[in-house]
Amino acid sequence: MSYPGYPPTGYPPFPGYPPAGQESSFPPPGQYPYPGGFPPMGGGAYPAAPGSGYPGAGGYPAPGGYPAPGTYPGAPQPGGAPSYPGVPPGQGFGAPPGGAGFPGYTQPFGGVPAQGPLPGGYPGGQMPSQYPGGQAPYSSQITTESFPSYPVFSPVSLDNSSEPAAMTQGTQGTIRPAANFDPMRDAEILRKAMKGFGTDEQAIVDVVSTRSNDQRQKIKAAFKTMYGKDLIKDLKSELSGNMEELILALFMPSTYYDAWSLRNAMKGAGTQERVLIEILCTRTNREIQEIVRCYQSEFGRDLEKDIRSDTSGHFERLLVSMCQGNRDENQNVNHQMAQEDAQRLYQAGEGKLGTDESCFNMILATRSFPQLRATMEAYSRVSNRDLLSSVAREFSGSVESGLKAILQCALNRQAFFAERLYYSMKGAGTDDSTLVRIVVTRSEIDLVQIKQMFCQMYQKTLGTMIASDTSGDYRKLLLAIVGQ
Repeated sequence: MSYPGYPPTGYPPFPGYPPAGQESSFPPPGQYPYPGGFPPMGGGAYPAAPGSGYPGAGGYPAPGGYPAPGTYPGAPQPGGAPSYPGVPPGQGFGAPPGGAGFPGYTQPFGGVPAQGPLPGGYPGGQMPSQYPGGQAPYSSQITTESFPSYPVFSPVSLDNSSEPAAMTQGTQGTIRPAANFDPMRDAEILRKAMKGFGTDEQAIVDVVSTRSNDQRQKIKAAFKTMYGKDLIKDLKSELSGNMEELILALFMPSTYYDAWSLRNAMKGAGTQERVLIEILCTRTNREIQEIVRCYQSEFGRDLEKDIRSDTSGHFERLLVSMCQGNRDENQNVNHQMAQEDAQRLYQAGEGKLGTDESCFNMILATRSFPQLRATMEAYSRVSNRDLLSSVAREFSGSVESGLKAILQCALNRQAFFAERLYYSMKGAGTDDSTLVRIVVTRSEIDLVQIKQMFCQMYQKTLGTMIASDTSGDYRKLLLAIVGQ
C-alpha cells in the first residue's frame, strides 16, 4: 500500500545525505525498495533481533518489518544515517515495541501505566458561566450518584483546523461530522433509548459514535430545549462503569476535557505525571492556550500555579515551559541552528561530567518539531548516538519521560500515541483512563494514522487489542469510534 505524504517533498532534507562516496547504495528520491510504496505492511524486510522484545521475533533475520534495535519510528541512526534505507533522515516510520532487551529504548513512563479507573473526580466549586450554555455547578466527586453537566464550550474544535497545517497534513480522524445532521432528531433517539424499562445501548452507540464533538454539543443543547432535562444526567443514570466514563468523555467539549484531565491528574493525593506529559507535551500552542484559559474559567484555578505546587525540580520547569504555549511553530528548518543546538546538547550531556538540564529544557521547549527533527539528525552525527538514547542516559523519572515524549512527537506523533495505547492494554488489567482519553481526543484528528502505526509497530490491529481487553457496550462503543 502507499503511505500518505511519502516520499516527502524536498528529499533529501538534510545536507550531507547520502554520505559521500555511498550515493550508489541509496535509491534515488521516490524509489523505495518496496513494491507498492513505503512503509511495508505486515512483513517487510527489516530483521528482528532475537530477544529484542519484538512481537514474534524468533530468529535473525525474521519477518515483521522492524528497524534496527535502538531506534524510534523515524529516529536517526548513530553517525547520521536515517532509520531506514532510502528514507530521508528523521522521516522514517518503524516499530520499536519498547520491550525489555531493546537497546537504547525503554518502556514509556516507567513501564506499564498504573491500572485503575478514571481517578479523582470533578473539582469542587461552582462553575462560572462565562461560556455559552454554561449549566449546573460541578459536583465535588465523580461518582455514580452525581456527575456534572459541562458547558457547551468548544473554542478549539477537534478537526485539523486547530493544528498547524504541516502537523496534520495527510492525517485523518475516524469520526467526521455527520451529513444531514439534525440535533433534535438525535436528541429524540437518545430520549427513546433511555425511556421506560431498560436502556437501548446500541441506539446510544450508533448516535454518539457517528457525530463530531461539535455536533454532540448541539445534541446536548437540543435535548435540554426539548425535554427540560439534562442529557448528561440522564445518560449517567442509565449507564455505569467504563461505558459511562467513555460516553461522558465524548460529550465533554474537547478543550474542557483536556483541562478536566489535567485537574484530575493533580487533584488529591499524588500526581499522575503521565497525564500531564501526554497533554502538555503534545498539544499545539493554540490548544494549550485555550486549555489554560478554560482551566482558569471553569475551575477558578491557575494551571501554572497548580503545576508548581504538584511537581518539582526539572520536571516542574519543563511543564511550566510547556503550559506557556509559545513553541516556535514555523515549519522551515534552519540547518545551521540544528547543528549548533546539537553541539550544545552534546556539550550539556554526553560531552561533560554531569548534565546541564536547562540547556535541554530550553531547546526542547522552544524549537519547532521540524527543527527538533533536524537537531536530532545533527546530534546523531555529532555524538554517534541518537538523542533519545542520550536523554535516557542523562535523565530519569518524569523529566526523562517528558523530554522523550517531546522528541517522540517531533519524530512521529502518531507512533507516540500508538505506543501509549499499546501500554494501556498490555499485561494484566487495562488502564482505561488512558485508553479512553487517547481514543476520544484523537478521534477527529489522526486516529486513522495512529491505527496504521499501531499495526506496524505491534503486528496486530488496535481493534483486535481493544476487543480482547474490553467487553460489553464499552467495547462496542470503542470499536465504533476507532472504526473497526
